[in-house]
Parts: sequence; structure tokens; C-alpha cells
Amino acid sequence: MASGYDPDSSDEPFPKQAHSPQRKLYASPQHELIDTCISGFCSPTRYLFLLSDNPEERAEARKTNTLWRCGDHILRLLCRQSEAIRNQSSDHQLVIKRCDDMIEFAHEKFYIFPYKDVPPCWMELYREASLLKFSALAMSGVWASKDHGQDFKDAPPLSDSQMDDMVRTMDMALIMTGPAPSITTRENVETVMGLLQECHTLSLNMEEDNEAQPAVKRQKLDHDWRYPRYRFPITSTGEPPVRKPVLVVQEPSLEAFESNMHHPSLPTIGAVPLHITHAIDHWPALRNRGWSHPFYLMSKTIGGRRLVPIEIGKSYVDADFGQKIITFKEFLEKYILEPQSSTGAGYLAQHNLFSQIPSLREDIMIPDYCFTSASEPHFTSPLAATYSKVPRLEEPLLNAWFGPAGTTTPLHMDPYHNILAQVVGKKYIRLYAPKEGPKLYPRGLEDGIDMRNTSEVDVGVFAGLDGTQSEADAAAEKFPLFRTADYVECILNEGECLYIPVGWWHYVRSLTVSFSVSFWFN
Repeated sequence: MASGYDPDSSDEPFPKQAHSPQRKLYASPQHELIDTCISGFCSPTRYLFLLSDNPEERAEARKTNTLWRCGDHILRLLCRQSEAIRNQSSDHQLVIKRCDDMIEFAHEKFYIFPYKDVPPCWMELYREASLLKFSALAMSGVWASKDHGQDFKDAPPLSDSQMDDMVRTMDMALIMTGPAPSITTRENVETVMGLLQECHTLSLNMEEDNEAQPAVKRQKLDHDWRYPRYRFPITSTGEPPVRKPVLVVQEPSLEAFESNMHHPSLPTIGAVPLHITHAIDHWPALRNRGWSHPFYLMSKTIGGRRLVPIEIGKSYVDADFGQKIITFKEFLEKYILEPQSSTGAGYLAQHNLFSQIPSLREDIMIPDYCFTSASEPHFTSPLAATYSKVPRLEEPLLNAWFGPAGTTTPLHMDPYHNILAQVVGKKYIRLYAPKEGPKLYPRGLEDGIDMRNTSEVDVGVFAGLDGTQSEADAAAEKFPLFRTADYVECILNEGECLYIPVGWWHYVRSLTVSFSVSFWFN
């Protein structure tokens, strides 16, 4: 089975990942997977130091690990499950149930507190129990062997249901708790998910070897989105006219980019947006690892098994807005490739997909502009004082934005400078300077949430992109100052970037299937 397709090159399209020369030799990916789980996730010392009878040793261990706050009984339960997995010394299903019990117990604590105030110990418990469950699931095929020598070279291939359960367990932990504080644990998580990817690829190759495809089946695959040549639908909602274009610049120098921030031509406005071309032409995501191919994205998500959080509805300010976690395959099929009006729009929005799936991170590069000396928020911004106090980032914040034509982000501003890179499809973006804020009708506190960075105005209705004429007339009557606000706009095409200064209001609309990456920096 072909591993991918590059219409512009005859070279191997999806390069094989090079293995480190120091990498231990294993009989199979599942052999290495089990070994990594046992050594990385199932060491009882992860918990024994927190239970030590030596007061100094216990105190030292508790300085860097909050798990002890869950209670000694939880630590002992974790210890017993890790021992049982290492030695296969208990009923397999019972171990998984005990892990599920701890995951559920920790999850219940998430709802007692506002999410930002959840005590870290419950996040840690959710993560630790998930890693143990993942390990137990990985060993399903060898549990009965009682191979206490820890040599699992004869481990059978993972079944589809096994991979389903393992991916769901790990991704729920990653989405609910974020990356582990420990660098070693993060590296082990990345390793085992990469090995799962290898297991999936091997299973596909074995299926291909065992099945001779008749001509009828080959013809059918020519029209199947799983086929490497298939691209995303090209349907478009239509392009609005651009009457007040953003300044277009071709790959400006770092000095010119920085000058726009610190020595703006219009001091009363400050830094202005820039429509940047040819700055990311070299990205693999745009070239031989094209993200415009569903097949490639499926290949990087373990056959579409990876879980992603998506937004349902027009935008986060609408009454029908909701969120859910689904597989990447379901997201592609239901919301991107064959969207149904009955399901509503689905948007993978503002998600750090690249922390969750590092192999996709390898397809893009942080623009050098993100490492320039960033300017302070302009004094005319209503939130300038607040945004000036935002802690400095050690490195840019990356987020993915992936959805069908018609998905929108309402008019809002962010506390960071932003480079928005367009990888697939095109977007319409309208921007307003900070000084226009009073004409944009900012929201206030809503249900205890500070929404001052978001406008009450639906730009799509005013611009004639959404709604009826009567709705536009009603909006004009309700927000009379909005039409007097000055703005700039652009159509952002594949391979182009938009620099959005901190505090600039912006409305974003996908005109086609669109995949963008934002780089926040300050």
C-alpha cells in the first residue's frame, strides 16, 4: 500500500522517520511499545517515594509531585496497579477497571472547581491512571503469557479495538490534563504514540499483502477520500469584495517587520496588520507533506483515531454553541468531506494540535517574525493596561484552526501579537484598529466570564455574508456607530500569512475548507 502521494514530486512523498542510532533493537513496534510502557509508566518508585517512611525523603519527593494530595490510599492503589501490570499478577480486566475508577474519580473533581482552579493533584491522578490503563491495554495480547522475564518479542499485533481503546485513553488524558510536567514522561508519551502509529501502518501493509484487489475495487478507490490523490472539497461560500486591503508585503526583513511595531507610520494607530507573502513557501505542510490531502492527515492520526475537541455551531457567542471530543476520522467525514446541515458546523478551533501530535509539528516552522522584539499594546486599546500585564511567553503559542467553508470567529481581539499562517484553503479577515473599539460595542461580563475582548456585532450580517436584509437593517439600527468604524480586510490564500498586532479587533471567516496555524507571541 502506498504511504502517501506528492503530485509535484516523484521522490518518496512521506519520508520515513529516521531512528536514533542508540535506539535499542526490538522484534516489533508492539514489543518496544510494551517495554516503554513498563519502564516509563509502570515503575512503582513513581509513588513509593511519596509514601516513604523517611520524612526527609518523603518531603523531598512531595516538593515536585502534587499527587500525594490525593491521599495515601490513592497512592497505594496506583502502586498496586503498576506492580500488577509489570508482573501480570492480577486479573487483566480488574486492573483496567481499577484504573477506570481512578480516572472517573479524578474527573468528578474537575466539575467541583472552575477548570483553571482544579487542584493539580487531580490532574495528575487522571494522567497517571490513564498511563497505567494505556499500559495494561498494550499488554492485552501477552497478559496470559506470564512472561516475567519481561521479554515480549513475540507479542502479537495489536487489534483494531486495542488501538482504539489505547488512543482514546491517551488522548483523553492529553486533552483533559495537558502535557505532563515531567520531560521524561512527555518523551515517553510521544514515543508510545509514535509506536502506535507504526503498529497501525504495519497492520495496513499486512492487510494489503493479504488482499489482492480486483479491478473493480481499484476503480472504487479512485473516488475514495482514503486514496492518496484525493484532496479536500473545493466548494466555496464565495469571496466578498476587498475594498480596503491590508498592506501586502513580500517576505519583509526582520528589521522592517520590527520597525512596523516600534516606529509605525501612524503613531495614533500603532503597528498595522501586514499581509505577508512567500514567508512560508518552504513548509513541508505546503509541499511534499501536503495537508490538503486527507490521506496524509489520516496517516498522521493513527488512521484517524486521534481525538480532537471541536466546536459545534456558528461561533462561541451563539446560543446553540457546543463542544465535543470526537475522533479525527469522524471530524473529517462528518464536518469536512461530506458535511450535513443537520449536524451543524464543526470547527477544530484554537487547539494545540501540535503538542498532541508532534509529527504534524514537524511539517511547519515558527516564523522568525515571532522572535522579534514585540511592541506593547497600543494605548488606545480599551484593554491596553490588562494586556500589558500578560506574562511574557518563553516561546510562541501554536494553535490549529481547521474547519469547513463558512466557519467563523466573531469580531474579537487577543492579548498577543499573532502571525496567522494559511496552509489549506482561504479565509476572509476584517480588522479594526484598537481606537475603533468604542464603535464595535464590546461585550462585558457574561455569566461571570470577562467578554470585553469580543464585540456584540455580527460582522457577517453587516457585510451581507450571513442573514437576511431585515436582519442587517435591525443590526444597523441596534449598532449605529459600527458603520462608521474604519477597517482593513484581506483574503488570505494558501501559503500566505497575516500579521495581527496585539489589541487589533479581527473577524475571521473560512471561504473554503481551511486549515490555519496561529502563532501568538509577545
